[in-house]
Amino acid sequence: MTQTQDRSESGAATTDLVRYAAPAQASAARVGYRRPWWDPRRPAAWAVRRWRHSLQLRTVAITVILCALAELITGALLSARIADGLFQERFDQISQEAKTGLGAADSSFLAAAAGDKGSTQALVNTTLRGLRGEGAGEREYVLRTLSGNSGNSWVVGQYSSAIANKAIPEQLEKRVNSGDEIFWESVSLQTESGVQPGLAFGKRVQIQGSQDYSLYLVYNLQQLQDTLDLIHGVLFLGGILLLVIIGAIAWYVARRSLQPVAEAASTAEKLAKGALGERMHVDGDDEVARLGRSFNRMADSLAAQIVQLESLSQMQQRFVSDVSHELRTPLTTVRMAAEVLHDARESFDPINRRSAELLYDQVERFQTLLNDLLEISRFDAGAASLDAGEWDLVPVARRVMAAAEPLAQAVGTELILEAPQDPVLVQMDPRRVERIVRNLVMNAVEHGEGRPVEVRVAGDEHSAAIAVRDHGIGLAPQDVTRVFDRFWRKDPARARKTGGSGLGLSIAMQDARLHGGWLQAWGEPGEGSIFRLTLPSTLGTLLTASPLPLVVSTVSAEQSSDDAAEAEAIDADDTDWFPRTGLVFQDAEEIPDDTSEHLQTPVPGTLPPHLSGPATGSMPAARIGTGAVPVVGSHLADPARTEAPGTIAGSTTSNVSNFADDLDAPLTRRQRRAMEEEE
Repeated sequence: MTQTQDRSESGAATTDLVRYAAPAQASAARVGYRRPWWDPRRPAAWAVRRWRHSLQLRTVAITVILCALAELITGALLSARIADGLFQERFDQISQEAKTGLGAADSSFLAAAAGDKGSTQALVNTTLRGLRGEGAGEREYVLRTLSGNSGNSWVVGQYSSAIANKAIPEQLEKRVNSGDEIFWESVSLQTESGVQPGLAFGKRVQIQGSQDYSLYLVYNLQQLQDTLDLIHGVLFLGGILLLVIIGAIAWYVARRSLQPVAEAASTAEKLAKGALGERMHVDGDDEVARLGRSFNRMADSLAAQIVQLESLSQMQQRFVSDVSHELRTPLTTVRMAAEVLHDARESFDPINRRSAELLYDQVERFQTLLNDLLEISRFDAGAASLDAGEWDLVPVARRVMAAAEPLAQAVGTELILEAPQDPVLVQMDPRRVERIVRNLVMNAVEHGEGRPVEVRVAGDEHSAAIAVRDHGIGLAPQDVTRVFDRFWRKDPARARKTGGSGLGLSIAMQDARLHGGWLQAWGEPGEGSIFRLTLPSTLGTLLTASPLPLVVSTVSAEQSSDDAAEAEAIDADDTDWFPRTGLVFQDAEEIPDDTSEHLQTPVPGTLPPHLSGPATGSMPAARIGTGAVPVVGSHLADPARTEAPGTIAGSTTSNVSNFADDLDAPLTRRQRRAMEEEE
């Protein structure tokens, strides 16, 4: 940073402070990054948007989900009940068959005559063949010799199926060997087609003249399982079909029920866009019809009030325009007379000479006020236009500062310019932009209380900005939101050195909006204020960010205005603004962007979403010293506030009254004060 001082012919010092800042480098993490051709988050984002924006979709989806849960619970209960019923019925049949078969075999074995081995074996074979076959289910038999028995082993263990023989569980075998009752247990049959369910019944039997044996009957329940699978399949397909039918019915009902709501939303949107003749279609006498009638009555009332307000606005606009034009002719005559008296003032006595000077000054102020009113009238009528070209912002700032130098010297204010070495090119109307900057600089000098005023110029690829910083009285929370209102002054009783009309910032705001730019303000009582103008590099493009920060943070609570020399020693890398002021700008990347996910493209001439709305948000803290010092009481102006076309901010009565006061009261006060001083 270098600082040069040049002496003008009058001996006054002018200060130009120029900073050369290297452009921000791209993050290393982003180098070589390529977005994949398909982002898996897109379908999810689309589904979330559809879910949020469609009440019909949510209604149908919730209905189908709840019905699916109800079907799932009902199907599970029905399936379990059907399975239990079928199994119990088949078990009763099989159990009865098994008891009969095992009992008959035991009786046949005991009644056999103890002959030789061959006759005994033939009897056993005949009895066992009678047990095999079709009954309540396909069944097989298994005959096993009990271990530890004594006697003739004329009959060996045998079975009708190896699968059935392998399926007998060891636990069932122990139970059969230990008692004379009939025991049963569920078994699994390992077949070539897979595992199949079954039941095994067993009983201890004794063959006359031979050993004790255990006899088992094994039943295959695959047919029962196939029946249950068929029932489950029918229930599942029926449930799917029922869900489809329910979804279609829910869609139809939701569409029919929500159609009036959608129509009301569409009509409200059209009304908001200015189609005041749009109304809802009303049919019937139900709740929806009553809603439509109430909505239409409300629309009629709003349309009538809007038309009335537009008429009043046009009358007010016509009044201001007519008064301004009608005053030009008599004002020209008065001005000529005032110039004659002013030129001849040296021949007057002191009282008349002072009166002539005051008359001349106030006529000039009256002329300025009249020009401002005419300009406001052109904005209200939509007749304002741009004479745009590509211009450099830095010479504009220099011209304004040169014009403000006499007033700055009169009040002891130092004007400081910080601008890049390269041109900051913008497509703009130089006359309007110079008027904006002149208003900002003059206001800063007026309210800066003799302290330095800094003007900063910066630009990037998409936009350019000028920020004007003063260290005067600042702006209170109740004032910062009204700073761009017409005919508004922070302190009406405060004597002004520039003779402002109260329309400067309002016209500046309109000029900024005409360029599609932003005019924003920040202030804090006792800490001064900042006004920042941001313009798009190319007319017609939307702004999303500014190359200059707007919010400042206090350096330290312990540092006072008496420590200016110590503040000068703060390293420039830690202070992005002027160190002598005790305040620093945070770098743009240091400002928290927790609202960046809600960022939307703003309307030209309005604040971006993260800076619009209520102007009472706390600002980020500075990174100075050992810890961050929070800013208390920082506020942003809300330049996004707009009035209806053709209206003046505030009530008509109040503004017309302010207009009259501006024309009459200051002249009377100053004349009275001047005469009292002369006396």
